[in-house]
Amino acid sequence: MIRVTVTPRQRENLYGMFVGKETSLRQRNTGTLHRSASKKKDEEKWSHESYPGWIRFQRCLGGSVVALVQSRNAGEEWQLLSSFIGFLDRHFRDYISTIGITYELAE
Repeated sequence: MIRVTVTPRQRENLYGMFVGKETSLRQRNTGTLHRSASKKKDEEKWSHESYPGWIRFQRCLGGSVVALVQSRNAGEEWQLLSSFIGFLDRHFRDYISTIGITYELAE
């Protein structure tokens, strides 16, 4: 499992921006990352159309977002991570201050 912590430049609502972008891409049928679970307050679960696994993320204090990247095969988590980081860079580069990546030990 990989933990990704995204910190905004200002007190931006990154979580709301992520959800809004996913919705607009889904409506245009152009997104590869899409919601894969029912709506919950301040929490999302996305899947990728090509890579097995999911990304769970939630809104945190100060506008930060923490995401957990998990694949069915731990050796393939890098593909989901790469896709998620690419999504962040393409759409939110101007709003993000830092992106931290932490590799969690399998339990």
